[in-house]
Amino acid sequence: MPSPEMKTPEHEAIYRKVRGMILFGALPPGQAVTIQGLCAVTGAGATPVRETIRRLTAEGALEALGNRRVCVPRTTSEKLAQIHFLRRHLEPELARLATPHMTDKEIHFIEEKDNEVNIAIAAGDAGGYLEANYRFHFGLYAVAGADVLHHTALSLWVRMGPSLRVVCGQVGTASLPDQHRAVLAALRRRDPAAAARALLDDIDQGYTLVARTLGETQEPLS
Repeated sequence: MPSPEMKTPEHEAIYRKVRGMILFGALPPGQAVTIQGLCAVTGAGATPVRETIRRLTAEGALEALGNRRVCVPRTTSEKLAQIHFLRRHLEPELARLATPHMTDKEIHFIEEKDNEVNIAIAAGDAGGYLEANYRFHFGLYAVAGADVLHHTALSLWVRMGPSLRVVCGQVGTASLPDQHRAVLAALRRRDPAAAARALLDDIDQGYTLVARTLGETQEPLS
């Protein structure tokens, strides 16, 4: 663990904060993003905010429109299908790799995140749901020891965050499906194949709901 004296550099802290705003849907699809606006929201100076916009644009979390205009991109049916294709290949593998190495403490952590998911659903708290659901998944993926897969999965989640917030607003949190119980059961048994299957089911259910809600249902890429 890092020592108490270690502090996250400002530019990295601002990047993570703005990335979280996108990831958890605080910035909706089509929202214009400006240096001045992010400075006001984050309390940061123009230099780290400008670097944050550059990084997130390079990662596809923001979209450059020309004339120095930047916005949160809208998810098209084609992009949605591509994200789904990549997620269903990456994330079950992360679950498979992580399962044999999960400690009881780590399983307890993601159980707590699942409880937070359920609390947010009951309260109709879309932002709370998105954050707890993210913590559930990436609490698992962090144990896999597969940095490239982990980083790629995170980039896909950031691209999906704004659209998921739209879905929550349209269908309500009570309609959101998940296979978390099946994932947890597989983890407790230390069954990598079952954990991967449950993750795949979770991803497929989520894709079906998002695609249907956004009016962009199409056959998933295989």
